[in-house]
Parts: sequence; structure tokens; C-alpha cells
Amino acid sequence: MYHGKITKARKKRRYAMGGVAVETTLGDERKKKVQIRGGGSKVKLVSAKFANVVLKDKGVKCEVLGLVENPANKDFTRRNIITKGAVLKVKTPEGKEIKARVTSRPGQDGVLNAILL
Repeated sequence: MYHGKITKARKKRRYAMGGVAVETTLGDERKKKVQIRGGGSKVKLVSAKFANVVLKDKGVKCEVLGLVENPANKDFTRRNIITKGAVLKVKTPEGKEIKARVTSRPGQDGVLNAILL
């Protein structure tokens, strides 16, 4: 071994570690409230049935029919896990089926927002 120290200065502390990732799936809406550093709290979306989709400059609550693809990870596509950037098939209140891309971070924001694809 050459050129300097190869060991870490110290182990990672508990406050430096991230939280456990919540993998949002399809299903009845369930949210999880977690405590974060500094005394605040965060709402994580565990599962969702509806998404807020922007159609013609208006937010509309649409029912999620399924996940088309998740470019973040092909394993997420297989397991129907929703993250930012995932493409969903949604049903508008008029009964039309459209594709929408997720713009929020459901595992961190606690909401499922999307735009027309």
C-alpha cells in the first residue's frame, strides 16, 4: 500500500445516516409520520390510490390504474414502486385513460403529484 492513510477517520455517526427509504406502492392511501433531526417531522407516502395531475393548467385528482414504467430502476417497475419520474396510467374524472409522469417525491413529500405526459 502506498500514498497515505486508507482507514476512515471515524465510523459514521447516527445523526449522519439517512433514514430508511419508503418505497411507495399502489393501494389504499397510507401515510407515515416520522421524526427528523432538529425536532421536525416529515410525512412519507407508503401507498397511494389517487394522484394530483395537472391538466390544462388545473390540478385534477385522478385514480391511478397502474405503473407503466419507472426509469429510476427496472426492479421498481417490476415491483410497482412509485418514485419521482415514474410513468403512471391514470383515469381522469371524465373516464379517459392517460399517462402521467410523477413530479413529487412521494417517499419524502407525502403527496403524489404528476403532469400529463
